[in-house]
Amino acid sequence: MRLQVLYIFILSVFITSFSYAQSYILYDISFNNAMQHEAEVKVSFTKIKKGTFSFRMSRSSPGRYAIHEFAKNVYNVKATDSKGNELLLTRPNPYAWEVAKHDGTVNVTYTLFANRGDGTYAQIDETHAHLNIPATFMYAPSLKDTPIQITFNPRKDWKIATQLKKMFNNTYYAPNLQYFMDSPTELSNHFVRSFEVESSGETYKINLALHTIGTEAEADAYFEKVKKIVLQQKAVFGELPKFDFGEYTFLACYIPNTSGDGMEHRNSTILTSTRTLANGGMTRNIGTVSHEFFHAWNVERIRPKSLEPFNFEKANMSGELWFAEGFTSYYTNLILTRAGLMSPENYINSLNGTFNYVWNSTGRSFFNPIEMSYQAPFVDAATSVDPVNRGNTFISYYSYGSVLGLALDLALRNEKGNLSLDGYMQLVWNTYGKNEKPYTIDNLHKTLNKYAGKLFGDYFFNHFIYKSAMPNYEPLFKNMGIVLKRDSKNVYFGVSTSSDGLVRTNAQIGTPAYKAGLNVGDKIVAIDQHVVSATNSVSKVLSNYKIGATITIQFSRYNQLRTAKVTLIKDPRYTIQSFEKAGLEITPEIEKNRKAWLGEK
Repeated sequence: MRLQVLYIFILSVFITSFSYAQSYILYDISFNNAMQHEAEVKVSFTKIKKGTFSFRMSRSSPGRYAIHEFAKNVYNVKATDSKGNELLLTRPNPYAWEVAKHDGTVNVTYTLFANRGDGTYAQIDETHAHLNIPATFMYAPSLKDTPIQITFNPRKDWKIATQLKKMFNNTYYAPNLQYFMDSPTELSNHFVRSFEVESSGETYKINLALHTIGTEAEADAYFEKVKKIVLQQKAVFGELPKFDFGEYTFLACYIPNTSGDGMEHRNSTILTSTRTLANGGMTRNIGTVSHEFFHAWNVERIRPKSLEPFNFEKANMSGELWFAEGFTSYYTNLILTRAGLMSPENYINSLNGTFNYVWNSTGRSFFNPIEMSYQAPFVDAATSVDPVNRGNTFISYYSYGSVLGLALDLALRNEKGNLSLDGYMQLVWNTYGKNEKPYTIDNLHKTLNKYAGKLFGDYFFNHFIYKSAMPNYEPLFKNMGIVLKRDSKNVYFGVSTSSDGLVRTNAQIGTPAYKAGLNVGDKIVAIDQHVVSATNSVSKVLSNYKIGATITIQFSRYNQLRTAKVTLIKDPRYTIQSFEKAGLEITPEIEKNRKAWLGEK
């Protein structure tokens, strides 16, 4: 504790003295027109070298891999020199501004419009200023290593929550552009809860800044859950990360005007949901807490080399997201179970959706997990106006990596006795995360070889990472008292429709709907003699047929009636359930295995 206090004191003295020795980039933001979602921003760039000076808005944001074009939301851009003389601005591209002549200082002012509260964008209104930094502030690429000082001018009753280091009053500090861009900030009348955690001889302060419509008691109850998650995740890696400035902050906005999201950052995370704690959020929001805090290790410090440094001027592609996001997704509910926030029975049931989505997807015939990860710039909160065929060609790297993490964990436990995914993650942490040495896929492969043996590691990577085969889950589940079966008596059609027969998704390759030639926008009128309607849906009609039945489909396309004859197939989905639910005996060995896997650490 004394060392931590001494560290903070020395750092504070350093920052104070540093302000006199070296210039900052100075930012100032105010919210006088918050009702109309506007902020007024000022930034002062000084000690600029002679020649054309360029500043810009980011096109991407840490933790997101797609392009988001934040420049679209700034206007009234003006610039002056140190004497207040107006400078001529030119636009070399849609994202940047340039000043050809200046006196070494360029002072910029602009208006920001912001009305999406999530992990990517910013939102300003009378309730809060929810600021994702790349969506809010201009920057100068040539000054990326210059320290930053930012002053927030909050509205009445607003507090400031951020991973930025407080200097004085409402002024905060970032050592460079990368840290600044990675530091979301919430200004609102929020609850604040904190507790201290000892780790590797240091004491860290874990904060919850909770902006919601609720009570002190609800905030207390929710924070107790957060604390359990923090401690169980610490147990996975054996220690907390070395949080800069000794703190980590959950920035939670659970209010009706936000959009559901979660976004990891180095010493904080954004958590947004329209659900308040009293309106389902107490249980339904907590999963995002688990997912995002795990990222404090996996992706923030156990960092893919492909994402270093993060590029704010283009999309960021990585082949490691099956591990960075997918393995994190595997641990999301596992940690909730170990923390006592989800029952083992509910955890086992929760495996069904993700498992079937990955196992039955035709996407694996197109891309392996690495190649799926490459798709992130097209799918990670990305937008497109043209139709795509993602339903057939893409599997979320979150889900793909999650089921592979499950298989690896169970295989290590079943085949290697005292090994587990926890142990592998600790080795990856100690090798690449603790010293913040960016890793490659080959590094992950070699680390698994070191942990579990070359034969085991090579088999896993050669079959399931470099290729798109799927592990044999049945024996892995059996040792944990879980039944995996595929004995549905239901038929499978292969497309999603509205209640009145309108086709809403691309037909899945190889299914009856695909063979019938159905497309999005077609409307199924009848199946044999059965007319489809809002009260007699496609699924209701098909429930009367048996596997192998041949049916005639009538559907409308471009105002023309068409017909197709197809044979119905068996529902390919698996059922995952506990031995208890299946009426099977739980042996002492199974109890031991389950406790080691799902029990509190």
